[in-house]
Amino acid sequence: MKSNRFLNAHENLISQCKQGDRKAQFELYRLYYKAMFNTSYRIVNDLMDAEDIMQDSFLKAFRYIDRYKAEVSFGAWLKKIVVNQSLDYLRKRKIELSAFDEDFDTAAEDETDSSWEVENRILYEEVIREIQRLPDGYRIIITLYLLEGYDHQEIGEILNISASTSRSQFNRAKKRLIENLNKK
Repeated sequence: MKSNRFLNAHENLISQCKQGDRKAQFELYRLYYKAMFNTSYRIVNDLMDAEDIMQDSFLKAFRYIDRYKAEVSFGAWLKKIVVNQSLDYLRKRKIELSAFDEDFDTAAEDETDSSWEVENRILYEEVIREIQRLPDGYRIIITLYLLEGYDHQEIGEILNISASTSRSQFNRAKKRLIENLNKK
C-alpha cells in the first residue's frame, strides 16, 4: 500500500520547529531563504518588498507549521506560502495583475511550439531581466509557469482565473518576451 506521506530530508528539523525550537527554525530559514526570496522577487519585482514578504512568509510558516502534513515537500509547502503572500501583497497595492481576457482564442496557440527561438547569444540573466520588465500580469504568469513550475490549472486557481486564460496570458507573455529579447 502506497503512502501519501512525503519523505522529507528535513523531517527532524520540522519536528523540532513544531515544538517551538528557535534553532531549528533558524536552520530551516537558512536552508530555504534564498530560494524563497528569489520566488518572491520574481513576482513582486522589488528587492525590499521581496525581502519583507519572504520574512513574513517564514513567520507565517512557523506559526502554522502544525498544518504541514508532509503531503508535499516542505520546500513546496513553503513556496506556496511565499507565492500567495507575494500575490496578496500585489493585490493590497492594487496592482492590476493583467487585463485577463476570458474570450481570447487559445485554440491556435501551443506553448510547446518552436516560437521559443531566440538568438543563441542571449544569456539566462538577460532572459530573467526581460521577464522582470514585462507588465505585472505577464511577469506573474510567466514566472509561475516557467520559473516556479506551476501548471495552468494551478495558476488559474492561484489567480482566480480559468486555465485557458492562464494559457492565453502565458502565450501573450511569451510572445512579448521573445520580441523584447530579439530586439537586443
